[in-house]
Amino acid sequence: MKAPSFPLLPGLPDDDNREYLPESLYHSEIVVNENGNNSQPYPERLREFHGTVTADGKEDTWFVYVPSTYDPARKTPLVVSLHGGLMTGWGQCVYTSWSMMAERDGFIVLFPNAHDNRVWCVQWGRWDTVPSPDPTSGELACTVSGEDLGQNHDAQMLIALIQRMKQEYNIDEGRVFMQGMSMGNLMTALFARHYGYMLAGAAGSACATFPNLLFDEHGKIRNQGGHLAIWQSRPENNNIPDDIPEQKSVNRKNRVYWMRLNACDPVPQIRIEGENNLAFYSGKKADLVYLDIKNRDHGQSLDDASLVWDYLFSGIRREKDGTIVCSEPVCPRTGDAAAFAVIPGNRNVWFRNRVMETGAAPVRWQKLKYHGLNGGVKVRGEYTCVPLSFLAEVFGGTCERSDDGAACVMRLPDGRVLQFARGSIACVIDGHVRAMYCEALHREGELLVSAEWFCRYLFNWCVSECDGVLYATDHFSCLSLYMADLIRDLLEGHPVPEDYETLLP
Repeated sequence: MKAPSFPLLPGLPDDDNREYLPESLYHSEIVVNENGNNSQPYPERLREFHGTVTADGKEDTWFVYVPSTYDPARKTPLVVSLHGGLMTGWGQCVYTSWSMMAERDGFIVLFPNAHDNRVWCVQWGRWDTVPSPDPTSGELACTVSGEDLGQNHDAQMLIALIQRMKQEYNIDEGRVFMQGMSMGNLMTALFARHYGYMLAGAAGSACATFPNLLFDEHGKIRNQGGHLAIWQSRPENNNIPDDIPEQKSVNRKNRVYWMRLNACDPVPQIRIEGENNLAFYSGKKADLVYLDIKNRDHGQSLDDASLVWDYLFSGIRREKDGTIVCSEPVCPRTGDAAAFAVIPGNRNVWFRNRVMETGAAPVRWQKLKYHGLNGGVKVRGEYTCVPLSFLAEVFGGTCERSDDGAACVMRLPDGRVLQFARGSIACVIDGHVRAMYCEALHREGELLVSAEWFCRYLFNWCVSECDGVLYATDHFSCLSLYMADLIRDLLEGHPVPEDYETLLP
């Protein structure tokens, strides 16, 4: 068996200690799982530093992970990873897989501490109202000028630390990246908007940026840093802001901001791996990756860093002229080759990573159980029925329909012959009668059957439904709320918010 690229070390579980950041993790082998935010044992190669790096004379703390394979004679990428509010640089390391990826692929990771009370000096904006400070921790952030960050110690510290890393290590200046979680994401986004030209790419999880920090009152983009390869992770249960329609709007506007700056094609490629829902946007200036994580709360998953590196950072470079160049990353940014998505009532469907039209709109249909003498009804299932002609195209089959479309014979590539008829729950497969989830419907001259039954029973496909959108593919996948919203926008013909101007700085 081939040796692993890095060891996955066992830790000492402490299941009775699930605080936000247990101090017992510091320099220990203890591991905890706090609301899904799994930690790793404190890495042996993580080093702590203290010193004065900015002109204001304040002392800062930072942590550096240098992989065992580091070669001073070879140019090495640098990732700057920013912790969430009330956390630490070492906490960001143990709650992520950055050190694992660094050991595997040979790059250096810098984990700075926010200077004041473990909170970053970020800009507050507005959802609908300015968020109140956390009463248990005091003021969560200071407000700084949107135009001049010269007095923002944290921003200047990050610039100074990047320069210091270049002096102490053989850093590849074209491959400097930044990533942050929650408030660290807000700080990463602030840095990207103002100093993005210093980076090749930026990534963040959880908290999105307040829209009025992205656009002015005229819809014009606020930006001084230029285009940049971007990754946005949005956990499905993020709850920032609390209102779901507002969350959808904020997520859209954060995507649109970088789609505009990077000149992205508005139609992405979509890939769903388990609970990770990915949309890959290709840009003329730089690319954008959007990730929605099914059933995840505010925070970052342990594999978030691995996903960011494998799908984006590993293939990104900024040339000296400012151009962002994309080579082949560890994992190619391609959508699911065998997949489709539909919305009941909409003829447009998602297939082959593009929008196409079906012969009849899908229908949401209830399977009913009638019982008793008084006509009582129980709903035993609810399914999305789609045209057989579309399913034949998806699976490479052919359909022969009766003149009125009330009966259909389908031939599949593997030789199976299927018969369907209007109003019948039966599907005759090579002479054998098998019951479907619900009866075949006859609409607009087409026969429609349950996509759930057809995909699962005949092809062992995975089918998931979320917020009125059905997604089917040939591997394990769980459609998430905000990816469903993105797909709905695509199928309804407005992949970007209609009320936003295309004005650039």
